[in-house]
Formats: sequence, structure tokens, C-alpha cells
Amino acid sequence: MVELVRSNDLVHLSWVDALMREAGIATLVLDEHTSSIEGSIGAIQRRVLVAEDDLPRARRLLAEASGGSGER
Repeated sequence: MVELVRSNDLVHLSWVDALMREAGIATLVLDEHTSSIEGSIGAIQRRVLVAEDDLPRARRLLAEASGGSGER
């Protein structure tokens, strides 16, 4: 698994996860618990991971859906 997105924006992370699921790309969200435990200072970002083979397609989906580079 490789990192696709890293963010503290829960809405953005949810959107990315839903977009990938709709496309049939499995995701794994890391650091959810650690991020919530540290409070709202934003020191620890959550990460969305996808299989390495799915990474090019996942990046392309993000770019198309966001109308830009796929990064946030």
C-alpha cells in the first residue's frame, strides 16, 4: 500500500475514500485514532493508502474529480 492523500480535512478524506470505493479501488485510512487523540492541533495527519498497482488510476481519478492536479 502506498500513500495517496494526507490531510487533516475530514470532509476531503471522506470524499477521497468515497471516490475510490465508487471506482472499485480499496483504501486504507491510517492514523485516524492517533490524529483524534492528539486533539485539534493538526500535528498528525490522516493518510489514505491504496495498492501500489492502483496508484496511477487513483491519482488520475482525483485529478479529474477535482479539476486540477489531484492534490490538496
